[in-house]
Amino acid sequence: MGGSAYSMSRDIAGGFISVTDRTLRNMTLGELNQLSHEIDRYLRELRGTPVVTDEVVETQNRARKIQRLNSAMMVIRNRKQNTRR
Repeated sequence: MGGSAYSMSRDIAGGFISVTDRTLRNMTLGELNQLSHEIDRYLRELRGTPVVTDEVVETQNRARKIQRLNSAMMVIRNRKQNTRR
């Protein structure tokens, strides 16, 4: 994709990059491991930020980011399992 894995994880969370098996096709196993590590790191960062219960829009955006990152992690895990076979 280009750039660092951490910036790619932020782009995934923002919805700028859609993670599918096809988008990960050209990535090596090492790159997939690095991306999954950075996604996990950004997920911990997101979950660690306090949530203001009065701000509905911010809470929804945070939930969307977490959902995008979780689904990206599932696609990456699946891709890693398929490349090992």
